Amino acid sequence: MKEKQCAVLFDLDGVLLDSEGLYTIFWERMEHEYPTGIPQFASYIKGSHLARILNYFESDEVRQQVLDKLLEFERQMRYEFFPGALDFVKNLRAAGIPMAIVTSSDHKKMQALYDQYPEFPTLFDKIVTGDMVTKAKPDPDCFLMGARQLGVDIKHCIVFEDSRNGLIAGRESGALVIGIATTLDRDTVSQLSDLTLDAVEQLTVERMLEIQRHHLKA
Repeated sequence: MKEKQCAVLFDLDGVLLDSEGLYTIFWERMEHEYPTGIPQFASYIKGSHLARILNYFESDEVRQQVLDKLLEFERQMRYEFFPGALDFVKNLRAAGIPMAIVTSSDHKKMQALYDQYPEFPTLFDKIVTGDMVTKAKPDPDCFLMGARQLGVDIKHCIVFEDSRNGLIAGRESGALVIGIATTLDRDTVSQLSDLTLDAVEQLTVERMLEIQRHHLKA
């Protein structure tokens, strides 16, 4: 069997979904109601999975209250994709390039997304959620898992990320990292990625593959 030469690992929020701003507002409100003492808490936790985030709160009672509010928030949230994001995913699918979602979101949040967009899980070969890994971003475990599930060497994978923790995880995994400057400023993203874009729609499949070829030769 010929080895697959390219696969794509997408983070979700801030890359495909235009939702990071809504989550920032939510976690800022939680920090105000249940202070953790961590400066810029909403920014600090971006890219972390839920279990790690909840551990920053002081007690089981508070953690349960925060979790209940998060679940209600996600039930009411209207998920919106960045312009051109799903078109890019569909173009990758048409080109026969394996894809996985690698997100810190748990299965409950993902089910809420599927309820609104039933076709979404059919666009990807694999979906790795935060509750499937033991080590959260910035550990590279989630991306390594995504590569294994796709059957592609991580060095042949392209990671799309927006958060600091996610960008670090992508770099540590050994993948080519394309940073999307939706959550962080471009200068910060550029320091942690091989290529920086303002949106996924700025990239074509052909250009992505060209970038990967140059990266593998370097």
